[in-house]
Amino acid sequence: MPRKTLIFARYFAVEPKRLNNLFTCLLAKKMKIYRTILAIAVMAVTVGASAQGSTSSPYSRVGYGLLSDNASGIQRSMGGVGYAMQNGRVINAMNPASYSQVDSLTFMWDVGVGLTNLWSEEGSKTGYNFGGGLDYLTGQFRITKHLGGSFGLIPFSSVGYTFGNKLDNGEEYRGGSGGLAQLYLGAGYELFKGLSLGANVSYMFGTTTNSTSVTDESSAVFNRVMEVRDWNIQVGLQYAQRIGANDRLVIGATYQPNKSLHGHTWGTIYDLQDSKFDSIGYTSLKGKYEMPHSIGVGLSYEWNHRLLGEVDFTYQKWADAKYAPLQGFEEGGMKFDNRWKVAAGLQYTPNRRGSYVGAMMFRVGGFYNHDYMNIRGSNVRDYGASVGIGLPVPNGKTTINIGLEWKHRYSAPVSMIKENYLNITIGVNVNEMWFWKNKIR
Repeated sequence: MPRKTLIFARYFAVEPKRLNNLFTCLLAKKMKIYRTILAIAVMAVTVGASAQGSTSSPYSRVGYGLLSDNASGIQRSMGGVGYAMQNGRVINAMNPASYSQVDSLTFMWDVGVGLTNLWSEEGSKTGYNFGGGLDYLTGQFRITKHLGGSFGLIPFSSVGYTFGNKLDNGEEYRGGSGGLAQLYLGAGYELFKGLSLGANVSYMFGTTTNSTSVTDESSAVFNRVMEVRDWNIQVGLQYAQRIGANDRLVIGATYQPNKSLHGHTWGTIYDLQDSKFDSIGYTSLKGKYEMPHSIGVGLSYEWNHRLLGEVDFTYQKWADAKYAPLQGFEEGGMKFDNRWKVAAGLQYTPNRRGSYVGAMMFRVGGFYNHDYMNIRGSNVRDYGASVGIGLPVPNGKTTINIGLEWKHRYSAPVSMIKENYLNITIGVNVNEMWFWKNKIR
């Protein structure tokens, strides 16, 4: 036994063996914390490096790209619902009010990886693409009684595409990459029994690049770059009401205010023949580019801890959000529409305390999305269906979640490119007993 331990034990009149067990317990907890922090740091770097490369859609060249709704792998398997989801074993970044229900003995973190297979159609042309990467990383913990906290790195939007066209005297090539991410910190507090209020404060960052290369008598490459560095806030509310002994109804709502973005945008022109490079139109985003008012509402019903159903509605006023054209890089016929989305999902657990199969969670869901992109009078839309399963790890509360999602994206009333996605999401929801008091002998 270490000499310092013996001295400490004699001074405070504690049995050396008992004190040594205490130090061993504390050291184990400390090492567990260090391992988790290290894993989070490594994964955060990976998210930042890979999340921007998981999109491959020409529609992502409009605005800020394809939007994300902060849904985890569990929620995507249920159609993307979450505003009224309240579960102490699930990290729900869609509504920060849910953090108030975190288990008092545990620290949770959830990491998701996505794989996507895309096939597209434009007239008689077809294309295929495969991609993926780390999608999100979130953590959740208890602060005090009725108060829980969460942190994480989640995607906001993504840009990724490549396509080309034949010209009379040459070729035109278009490509884009990048995206915006949110590093958030949130808290949720139960004001009184059943009513919880929460907020997420996030740092939004990222860079998007849209390129056009023209090869003809005067070959040149045109790039438009947008760099965002800004803060954002989202507030949420949930009210849970027991109906009988085993049933529960939850109403949830979130709100994100309209705000002007901070950052810069500029264009570059590179003349391939003269090797001449020019930077033009460098301008601040403030006052010229905005995020819209966003509202989300949801209703969930849980029966006997076995069946969970939820319906959500999202509305975002993109039509009123400013998005100024950059001189020399105007995209004719492109504007924003108000976005709205309807989603519904179910989860069934046969018997959480029964056999292994009984403790498995089976999920199904679907959604319809009227997106914010409008190209030459045609709105971009998508709909999809999903299924999933939650596999509990034996002798613990950790769950491996596997989801399969099919999505179809198109434009109307004029049909342009039709896209079909098959997404596979694999998430690990780790639930560690950080605050359990081990018995010391």
